[in-house]
Amino acid sequence: MPPALALTIPPETDEVTRLLDALEGFAEAASLSPKAAHRLAVVVEELAANVAMHGSTGPGAATFVAVTVRQEGEEVIATVEDDGRPFDPLAKAAPDTEAALEDRDVGGLGVHFVQQMTKSLRYSREDGRNRLVAVLDAAG
Repeated sequence: MPPALALTIPPETDEVTRLLDALEGFAEAASLSPKAAHRLAVVVEELAANVAMHGSTGPGAATFVAVTVRQEGEEVIATVEDDGRPFDPLAKAAPDTEAALEDRDVGGLGVHFVQQMTKSLRYSREDGRNRLVAVLDAAG
């Protein structure tokens, strides 16, 4: 098993590129298939970017995004944490992807795609942190 990836970045969209570079290095070390590596990058990027775009301003704003990724057998477990105000993106109803664009509510589509790409996605609030744990198939 490759060593776990642990990276803490400021909640800024510019920093997500650094995160993607680190994820690419992890995927190579873990010998993930191109499909599994792509899914991992999309999932973690979406979750981290959500914090940067929506949770890094205003009262109770996040001051960091901490990402850990580890492989356990045939699964890759990615954890994304921030210290911003409590927010459970999984509590929102799934978007109606059949509705016309003009009839859809804004937001929620990224998290919906993340849910479709993962075996499981869980939210918790622990020690003043939002925590999302995504479990992905290491084989793709």
